[in-house]
Amino acid sequence: MWKFLLPFAAFVALAVLFAFGLNPTRDIHALPSPLIGKTAPIFALTDVLDATRTVSNADLKGQVYVLNVWGTWCVECRAEHEALLAISQQNVVPIIGLDYMDDREKAQQWLEQLGNPYHAVAFDADRRTAIDWGVYGAPETFLVDGQGRVIYKFITPMTLEVWQREFLPRIAGARRGGA
Repeated sequence: MWKFLLPFAAFVALAVLFAFGLNPTRDIHALPSPLIGKTAPIFALTDVLDATRTVSNADLKGQVYVLNVWGTWCVECRAEHEALLAISQQNVVPIIGLDYMDDREKAQQWLEQLGNPYHAVAFDADRRTAIDWGVYGAPETFLVDGQGRVIYKFITPMTLEVWQREFLPRIAGARRGGA
């Protein structure tokens, strides 16, 4: 009897798993992050453009800011770059870049050729900062409120539409004191 019941139970379990996993209404951008509502990990890294300068999110205490994780090896990061340039020209909040799994010289060339949308660009040479932030890959963009709490995480390339729909309302809420 068990030899028939166990395969049937396994089939039912897989069917339920696939039904939830392949749900067409599921938002693929909503990867859960254990950091939402918690204090953002503090980092102090060298600047991509000037290795003698330190980039630290502790310097942004009291400010709402965006952390954008990117790398020159990332095709989708190139796709979002123009949107980031347009967003940075709006001067809504500082955008901090976190250059992840990259070569410093390639990152410098990227920013010189394509433009620099970032207030500062931290170079995560050992990937520890990305790990602390729970980064799965690039691009990923985090929104941090003035109390230093992560209030939103967006994966895949940033667009102006996403900026307006997802980020601007949350920024306004964070500035009013709510998240």
